[in-house]
Amino acid sequence: MPALLRLDASIRASGSVTRALADTWQNELLARKDGTTVAHREIGLAPLPATAWAGGIFGPHVPAEQRTAEQQQGMLLATELADELLAADAYLFALPFYNFGVSQHFKTYVDILLTEPRFAPGQQQLIAGRPAQLIIARGGGYGPGTPRHGWDHGTAWYQRVLSDILGLDLETIEVELTLADVTPAMESLREMAAENLARGHALARQNAERLAQRL
Repeated sequence: MPALLRLDASIRASGSVTRALADTWQNELLARKDGTTVAHREIGLAPLPATAWAGGIFGPHVPAEQRTAEQQQGMLLATELADELLAADAYLFALPFYNFGVSQHFKTYVDILLTEPRFAPGQQQLIAGRPAQLIIARGGGYGPGTPRHGWDHGTAWYQRVLSDILGLDLETIEVELTLADVTPAMESLREMAAENLARGHALARQNAERLAQRL
């Protein structure tokens, strides 16, 4: 029975584009692959504690009986995150683009995970080659010819972590202009935004169908 790990980092409980695209992808996969189980890690609405990173780093260097509560918590959480990754056959990461960069919640997730000995830098990539879907939503436009071309400091980092550090076989779905409907200055871009979003949902269904055949 295939096991999917889904991670959501949006701070929006409703109206989130990354969540909507992830739902499309997940629903398509489940419809085409009977028996698939889903584990859900919610870090946008239930953020990981920032103090866990330091705990995970320093805790292993302190005798067990002398560890602080934060160090114990950090080490336990790192183990929990690592176990979740190892237990999955495929991954779905729904990650927003905030303030021209990465989600702080996903950055915390990665920082804590990499303190776990099995995922420490330089170790064997234990989940290398497993399929993963990365879904990214950006409120504005950042492509060539736009005023903010080159301001996207998040997408490449997401891909570096998931593809190069973890070794996942990564596919990426990117949608832009998601704030057009609520931003008066972007009114002229609303039709383009709708088309971009529709393509994102279509690609999500297409990619999920292909993964169902692979699993």
